[in-house]
Amino acid sequence: MTRVLVVDDSQFMRTVVGNALTEAGYDVETATNGSEAIETAAAYDPDVVTMDVEMPELGGIDAVERIMVTNPTLILMLSVHTEQGTEATLDALERGAVDFLHKPDGSDGRTLAHLSSEVVDKVDELANANVSSIALARASASAYATRSHRADRDVATGRAVAGADPRGGLEVGGGSTTSRPTGPDEQRSFRPGAGASSESEPDDDPGPVELEGEYAADPTIVLGASTGGPKIVERLFERLPADLEAKVLVVQHMPEDFTERFAERLDRLSEYDVREAANGELVRSGEAAIAPGDAHLEVVNNVGGRLRVRLDDGERLHGVRPAIDVTMQSAAENAVDPLCGLVLTGMGRDGAAGIEAVKTAGGHTIAQDEATSPVFGIPCQAIQTGCVDDIAPATELVETIVDAFDTDGETDE
Repeated sequence: MTRVLVVDDSQFMRTVVGNALTEAGYDVETATNGSEAIETAAAYDPDVVTMDVEMPELGGIDAVERIMVTNPTLILMLSVHTEQGTEATLDALERGAVDFLHKPDGSDGRTLAHLSSEVVDKVDELANANVSSIALARASASAYATRSHRADRDVATGRAVAGADPRGGLEVGGGSTTSRPTGPDEQRSFRPGAGASSESEPDDDPGPVELEGEYAADPTIVLGASTGGPKIVERLFERLPADLEAKVLVVQHMPEDFTERFAERLDRLSEYDVREAANGELVRSGEAAIAPGDAHLEVVNNVGGRLRVRLDDGERLHGVRPAIDVTMQSAAENAVDPLCGLVLTGMGRDGAAGIEAVKTAGGHTIAQDEATSPVFGIPCQAIQTGCVDDIAPATELVETIVDAFDTDGETDE
């Protein structure tokens, strides 16, 4: 039977979420704070953890980091819908959590019954997903801890770099990964501490990729991701070279309010000017636009190296809005500059039709590989279309994008 650890300092919330999961057929254990969660995760070895963000003694963010280093597990964050809760949730995703849900606060008509149903649906998805890169998240958490500790040490010794962000960006681990079966009757070979080796946890940030040779002018990149995507998207933006002078459109499945904060984080990490997309705006070379939560992002035209985009609050596609397919298909139809479509980790099939459209339009297509995808649904569906040019690990996504626009001295003349 699939095991779920429910972590919340509220006995009422533990009971509500725990009862919903028990009635859905899961074996449920509970913990009251982050410290207890770490101990219980090691002893109980859950398949999925639901983690509250704000708790006494040790909060959910630090608990995520510790669990991902010592006992890598799929972690679903439950947070309050506030500005502070949004930032905390993004921190948790950066440290290894794969997804999140909002606790109802009365602002949008959601109730505890809605939350219970959403938790069960999300745990169903995670428990049945082909999850093969928990070690990747472990490496991310380890790199985060290493970098944070180094920053603390430098501050203590008076060697802090002026203007440096002590949290920095995460190095996404590569190297060997260990597949963790998720079926209820399968032998579970992934044990605490297994997976990524020290070699897959780099100590230093390599920085943006350096360009060599000649590259297509004013290229466009359309990037789509869902579950497990934020930390990988952040790492990609850290390394995307400004010299490529690309226009970047990002569709990350997130609710309203999160995408603006996510854009701000990417802007801090990247050499690109990153912002949440606005209706009718122009996206120029060296700029990136993030699809807002609850709105599709469409490309209207592409003139003089600039994209004009619009927002559409039409029907959901594949149950989501924004949808990757909408952005990719509109880019394939209306972008005349060199085009690259990229799909990353996530559940479902959003992006598969978009990849087909980009390929049909003559663009280059890339999918994240299974070994480094926390959830391999979206990339797998895209690959199965037969329209993916390159399959790349998280650590080589930027190099693969750059290669897609390498003209090797060729021109249209």
